[in-house]
Amino acid sequence: MNYYFISGTSKGLGKAITEQLLKDENNFVFGYSRNNVITHKNYYHKLIDLNNLEALKKIQFPVLNNPEKIVLINNAGTVGDINHVGDMNNDQIIACYNINLIAPAIFTNNFVAAYKNILNDKLIVNISSGAGKSAIDGWSTYCSAKAGIDMFSKVLNEEINIDNAKFKVLSLAPGIIDTGMQTQIRNAKQESFSNINRFVEYKKNGDLASAEETASKVIRFLAEQNLQQETICSVRDL
Repeated sequence: MNYYFISGTSKGLGKAITEQLLKDENNFVFGYSRNNVITHKNYYHKLIDLNNLEALKKIQFPVLNNPEKIVLINNAGTVGDINHVGDMNNDQIIACYNINLIAPAIFTNNFVAAYKNILNDKLIVNISSGAGKSAIDGWSTYCSAKAGIDMFSKVLNEEINIDNAKFKVLSLAPGIIDTGMQTQIRNAKQESFSNINRFVEYKKNGDLASAEETASKVIRFLAEQNLQQETICSVRDL
């Protein structure tokens, strides 16, 4: 059996990845989010608010019997409060870093601790963003958190090599997807986000990929070892 642990499975990319994986009876998925929208015999859901650090610290990964593959996908994310620094909500600043950076770090720490002695195929995929490489006004917390997840992944890869641990790690940018996050971006105020018109045009011109289309590309990275050679990667590499 292949085991997948995925955060943010209630909507968008996480839901699409989960639904596609569950088409194969050899896959079992553990999902983590505030809501459960999936019912399947090979799916287990853990209700959790990823902004709740005390609950996050208690996450324990199960003992697995003879797993063929074990994969962690840190997918859950939020663009946060789209505003210039000085006009931001402090609670939303904290939540954005918690969900986009601290939660993946905690999940990964516990995942490595739980399965470091298993020799089978193990993969950690952190869903990153091109925003981690660009300075976008109004997105200070999101851009910096995604830059952080890229660097976290690179350091983890160095540690894996030093420790000769049997893990692979990817920081995978999924491209621009037609999800609720894009709706939130398009509803931002012009004075808080000078690039809003560009994102409105993405939607108008049909430039946004569907969650289902992007999920199929992410799953290729899970399955094809030749796509797992570089820690920092993008679905645009396909």
